Amino acid sequence: MDESNNNPVAGELNSPFFAYMYRLKYIERWSLMRNTTKENVAEHTFHVALLAHMLCEIGNNVFDASYNADRAVTIALFHDATEVFTGDIPTPVKHHNPKMLSSFREIEAMAAERLLGMVPEPLQAAYSPLLIKPEDDRLSAEEQKLYALVKAADLLDAYLKCLSELSAGNREFLVAKGQTELALERLGMPEVQWFLLHLAPSLGKTLDELSEPL
Repeated sequence: MDESNNNPVAGELNSPFFAYMYRLKYIERWSLMRNTTKENVAEHTFHVALLAHMLCEIGNNVFDASYNADRAVTIALFHDATEVFTGDIPTPVKHHNPKMLSSFREIEAMAAERLLGMVPEPLQAAYSPLLIKPEDDRLSAEEQKLYALVKAADLLDAYLKCLSELSAGNREFLVAKGQTELALERLGMPEVQWFLLHLAPSLGKTLDELSEPL
């Protein structure tokens, strides 16, 4: 008796989706910069998820917001998924001119479609909005805020990377730190400013300094 029609796990569903997602650990970031500590996209994704969760909780508990922190973390986990195909394009290259940025966005969209095509059909509806961000006018006001928070977390992780490199004596990140600070200020998000005041400074400390009594 053929049970394949009644059993949702029967049949051949050999999807390479997770095989590709796991390869994010091979994609290096900051490729044009001299790094004291190399960073890959998988590590960056983890950091952005942590930061997005923290920004939501700062908003909820300090500024009386009502962010869905779990949803923000989910969005963050897939925010750079397409880089498994495109690689991490350095910001000075990507933003060199509007035409180059537009071309990159087109390539990014094709990479997202390719990734989504690898997701088994019964799961595509769940993963589609994570891999292919809907247009802002199709998002609820709450979802728009969450995407903005994830974008802020992405930028914040870049700032923390600069802080860490500078604390190790690497002046290569000095200009990047200043540019990122300005970009964070322009966001005008109280959650970000609270994080920078209360949590970011520890990233510039040594292990011995971190171990000192509070």
